[in-house]
Amino acid sequence: MDQVRIAIVGASGYSGEELLRLLQRHPGVKIQCITSRQYAGQPIGTVFPRFAESKLTFCIPDVEEIAGSCDAAFLALPHGLAHEYAVPLLEGGVRVIDISADFRIRDASVYEKYYETVHPAPDMLGQAVYGQPERYRDELQGARLVACAGCYPTSIILPVAPMLAEGLASADGIAAVSMSGVSGAGRKVDLPFIFPECNESVRPYKVTGHRHLPEIEQELALAAGVETVKINFVPHLVPVNRGIHSTILLDAKSDVTVADVEAVLVKAYGEEPFVRVLPQGALADTKHVTMTNVCEIGFAVDSHTGRIILSSAIDNLTKGASGQAIQALNIVFGFEETTGLL
Repeated sequence: MDQVRIAIVGASGYSGEELLRLLQRHPGVKIQCITSRQYAGQPIGTVFPRFAESKLTFCIPDVEEIAGSCDAAFLALPHGLAHEYAVPLLEGGVRVIDISADFRIRDASVYEKYYETVHPAPDMLGQAVYGQPERYRDELQGARLVACAGCYPTSIILPVAPMLAEGLASADGIAAVSMSGVSGAGRKVDLPFIFPECNESVRPYKVTGHRHLPEIEQELALAAGVETVKINFVPHLVPVNRGIHSTILLDAKSDVTVADVEAVLVKAYGEEPFVRVLPQGALADTKHVTMTNVCEIGFAVDSHTGRIILSSAIDNLTKGASGQAIQALNIVFGFEETTGLL
């Protein structure tokens, strides 16, 4: 097919930079416009010197212009802003791939509780396809609105969902302890995230009520086939630029063995290009997945406690955001799913 004309709305943040890194080598797309109110009129190389040879220039986001010149738009915006562009772009015939949280949560009242604001476009929630290709591949084909999975949720849902779907573990009592690099906080100057505050420091934060919690619980409930799932999710900030590692504890059903866990993971992901199920005894490590679109999964069964222990690692900016978004784009437009990502 002809090249898909792309807009990146909010291209000056970390997710926008990652989209630019990957899409500039994607043979099936043409980056038509990149937007940033702060840097409008400036060449891309002034903001991201690694792209100094590119002729792209930042512009003010203009919905009518994007609708008239693009086939698809990535929205790399903070939550609460995406709807301002998603609604008119969809009306203009542009397919929208949203990297924010605005359309991930299906229940508007849950969104309001965790994001402390009324959902700006609740009627759109039913139209969005959750952008996790390994679980929603069929629904993504030809989708008009994709709500890309979050970074922490991706690192937890991918390893846990098969355990629940196949009945190896209880949906009750799940605990996930995750560690994220500092780029997960976004490209901004904020005291808790500057180098002297983060270096030589590992600290938990938002150990109750984290905004990613309802997204994780929503998808795990769907995988388990139950109405609700409640988990403990304890995120930590660690002094690395990129990467998320999650360790998840689940209560195993009776007589579950390591071989059972391995068989379920291989059944779910053995043919997946971007999920790497590790051999028995190996555990996930962020250094193996940074700058890639891969989720690495390790596993163990503790006979002492009767728990399944899952270990996962992703790059928060790639598989946790922009890479997964491009993977979804490839499915939406019928490209080979790995295009631009290997």
